[in-house]
Amino acid sequence: MKFRAAAAGSDGIRLTMESALTARDRVGVQDFVLLENFTSEAAFIENLRKRFKENLIYTYIGSVLVSVNPYKDLEIYSKQHMERYRGVSFYEVSPHLYAIADNSYRSLRIERKDQCILISGESGAGKTEATKKILQYYAVTCPASDQVETVKDRLLQSNPVLEAFGNAKTLRNDNSSRFGKYMDVQFDYKGAPVGGHILNYLLEKSRVVHQNHGERNFHIFYQLLEGGEDDLLRRLGLEKNPQQYHYLVKGQCARVSSISDKNDWKVVRRALSVINFNDNEVEDLLSIVASVLHLGNVQFAADEQGNAQVTTENQIKYLARLLGVEGSVLREALIHKTIIAKGEELVSPLNLEQAAYARDALAKAVYGRTFSWLVNKINKSLAYKEAECPGWRSATVLGLLDIYGFEVFQHNSFEQFCINYCNEKLQQLFIELTLKSEQEEYESEGIAWEPVQYFNNKIICDLVEEKFKGIISILDEECLRPGDATDMTFLEKLEETVKNHPHFLTHKLADQKTRKSLGREEFRLLHYAGEVTYSVTGFLDKNNDLLFRNLKETMCNSENTIVNHCFERTELTDKKRPETAATQFKNSLSKLMEILMSKEPSYIRCIKPNDAKQAGRFDEVLIRHQVKYLGLMENLRVRRAGFAYRRKYEIFLQRYKSLCSETWPTWEGRPHDGVAVLVKHLGYKQEEYKMGRTKIFIRFPKTLFATEDALEIRKQSLATKIQATWRGFYWRQKFLHLKHSAITIQSWWRGTQGRRKASKKKWAVETIRRFIKGFIYRNYPRCSENEYFLDYIRYSFLMNLKRNLPKNVLDKSWPTPPPSLYEVSQLLRQLCMQNMVWSYCKRISPEWKQQLDQKVVASEMFKGKKDNYPQSVPRLFINTRLGTEEINPKVLQVLGNETIKYAVPVVKYDRKGYKARVRQLLLTQNAIFIVEEAKIKQRIDYANLTGISVSSLSDSLFVLHVRCEDNKQKGDVVLQSDHVIETLTKTAMSADKINNVNISQGSIKFTIGQGKEGIIDFTSGSELLIAKAKNGHLAVVAPRLNSR
Repeated sequence: MKFRAAAAGSDGIRLTMESALTARDRVGVQDFVLLENFTSEAAFIENLRKRFKENLIYTYIGSVLVSVNPYKDLEIYSKQHMERYRGVSFYEVSPHLYAIADNSYRSLRIERKDQCILISGESGAGKTEATKKILQYYAVTCPASDQVETVKDRLLQSNPVLEAFGNAKTLRNDNSSRFGKYMDVQFDYKGAPVGGHILNYLLEKSRVVHQNHGERNFHIFYQLLEGGEDDLLRRLGLEKNPQQYHYLVKGQCARVSSISDKNDWKVVRRALSVINFNDNEVEDLLSIVASVLHLGNVQFAADEQGNAQVTTENQIKYLARLLGVEGSVLREALIHKTIIAKGEELVSPLNLEQAAYARDALAKAVYGRTFSWLVNKINKSLAYKEAECPGWRSATVLGLLDIYGFEVFQHNSFEQFCINYCNEKLQQLFIELTLKSEQEEYESEGIAWEPVQYFNNKIICDLVEEKFKGIISILDEECLRPGDATDMTFLEKLEETVKNHPHFLTHKLADQKTRKSLGREEFRLLHYAGEVTYSVTGFLDKNNDLLFRNLKETMCNSENTIVNHCFERTELTDKKRPETAATQFKNSLSKLMEILMSKEPSYIRCIKPNDAKQAGRFDEVLIRHQVKYLGLMENLRVRRAGFAYRRKYEIFLQRYKSLCSETWPTWEGRPHDGVAVLVKHLGYKQEEYKMGRTKIFIRFPKTLFATEDALEIRKQSLATKIQATWRGFYWRQKFLHLKHSAITIQSWWRGTQGRRKASKKKWAVETIRRFIKGFIYRNYPRCSENEYFLDYIRYSFLMNLKRNLPKNVLDKSWPTPPPSLYEVSQLLRQLCMQNMVWSYCKRISPEWKQQLDQKVVASEMFKGKKDNYPQSVPRLFINTRLGTEEINPKVLQVLGNETIKYAVPVVKYDRKGYKARVRQLLLTQNAIFIVEEAKIKQRIDYANLTGISVSSLSDSLFVLHVRCEDNKQKGDVVLQSDHVIETLTKTAMSADKINNVNISQGSIKFTIGQGKEGIIDFTSGSELLIAKAKNGHLAVVAPRLNSR
């Protein structure tokens, strides 16, 4: 049954029973007693269908919970859900497994009376999962301590172990419990689980040796093969392939998609350690599991006399080692049987059929007894030690019964007979306890009890269990009597003894029409849930459950501690014949009934919606069948025989008081009187209700539904009124709160402002006082009177300096420092200038650096010496004034490899007549060239250049003085350039004659030729004039641009 979930669901966990009534058309009613047509099975199933489609899998019949397996995960089992049901009244929340669990737990704690929860339903309906969920609920919600946590873990971990050894895959369920289980959980006076005890019923041992097609053996075999470590399997002599084992291949279903045997194996191994199994016990237990598989592979062959002989010696060796017995003794025990007659032991050989029976009987006995030992071992780990002081501190018990439901198959045998007999007994108990609880409630409330007509299945129980006349007694008698007893003689004895019973029928006793559906080896019982046909084939063998004496002797000598414990030697010496399987089951069932009768019961009825295990599929035929054999309609009829609805006066009045003006909004008197006034106002008729001592009883659901519908209408008007009142109250409260807040803020702000203003004034006065005193003592050495003033002056200067720092190296501005900071100011100014220079230098490019170098040289030569120098300062010096295309190619060819560094157009004045001639001045690495168009007129090597002369006026004439020793030289050269400062700077730097530039005030003398001199006279005028004077000198008139 798929129930796993984690998150909080949205299906109305907190919906009360009453509030859900308004949605009854869509989701049905959540308590079947509120069905109007409660006698209709169709209405019952339709209500189940509505809820199932809405994923509402739980529905009540009074206090009985009906659960439909959803076959999918529903998010209704988280810790949050557990807390919602914890300590809440049963009907205050929607139907749920947790509501039943919590109700039983609270009754156990408050009333100190033992409780039990009976979970029933057919295979696949979800009984085992329901048991797990209840245990998980107690594990989470009950008080805890270290010791309690250990018990909780063991209670929870016992489930996977018992499922591994007692559950199997069947056609109807992939995890079907093949045994009945009753678990007692013991709680101390604090309500904490402190122990537990498990009773098991009727393990289906026949499954060990035979499975129907599509079914599997018990889970543990497949888990061991799939999940066992290689070393472990080697020790046990096993292979991982299940197809190798005779006991595992009969169902032809070794693997199941919904089961992970490997993961389950890990869970089982971990669980075994939690429930206190040591390594030796685990090894012995797994050796027994392996021995069962090896037993299945033991094969026989007939000798000449037809006696069986073992043909698989290898399996005998494994069995001898795993079971701790002699191999030869085991072999002989498998093919012989010992008979004691008149005190003498007779050994008789077995034929092939008998040997196979002996082998299978041994496998079933070993596995069945080991399962019982396993349950006892778990019980020891769960055992609760009584408190030193019993009495009120002693433990109370809550029982969980997870037992097989009513079974009707195509072929029904001895197991189905026992299971259905068990369900008859449980149904009998169920009806008796339900009627009893109903009668007790009526009597406690002072309401007359009306006898209820119901089917009493005691007649069927007597048919099965009555001494001497019952089916079990007849079966035992046939098993014990000497002679050739068979299944058919048993059937004949039945026909002879109970032939007149109305619930018993055979082929012989049936009419002509019924005989067609009954075989000669079958009998039919009319159970409370319907007719079931049983085949008597195998009844005697399964009831006898015989194991040959020599096999018992062999097992008694086993060195395997578990096997030795399971086969006690007293069995060999006990002359009393052991009880048959049916009698054992009847006795254990009788004890179970006594246990259940001593406790307060709660019921969970589980229903399987379809055989295909599909989510959302609702098989009406299958569900109708289960509703019938679970006795749900019978239970509903008993519950509805009197009153459909009952509630305490306080709860009823609290819910419906708004429907009457006298009870709304509050009722001051007794709740009983308030309810009387309310029902009178609602117009209840006398036959529709009864007033008990603490509760009101309503007979018909339609009366309750009418009241509920009236409440829904009333809620609308109440909601409007409550909303209006609440809004008025809310906004008034909000206004008053805002007003109070505003006043508080205003007063606080005024106070804050006043304090700030006073503080500011005080600070201002103190500051002014300190400032004045500091000013008075400003010229004194630093002391307490002037330190503030001096710090302020320094701070003011530094902040002023920060705001007014020079923007560049040419900006010479600097704030005037106070006397005390004069020296510091100079240092700061120097540092600032250095920093600006460093920053500036870091930013300049090589081209700009070259420009600056030339400007610096020009400044050194001409600054303050020549009038037109200031005009040249803002103008950039150009690399050359003539492009390559402006110089005659022939000149360039003559120059060859000499690179022209600078070229500029000039005017040359002849030495004799001072006639002006247009020329080009070219500077190379080594010389100065005077060029006339395509002809180089003069070459002056830098080495022969003795100096350069220029006037101090604004003219642009200059003289290049050349050595005359060289005959090639014609004398000094008089030139005029429009860019005289640039030309002279580049010429002086190229020739390295910076210090040989002569700036004359009046005249310049220059050499004309060998021994001859010329003179240039410079005078100031209004405009530039250059001409030859009468005295033969070259006269230059230049305007003065600035005075030096």
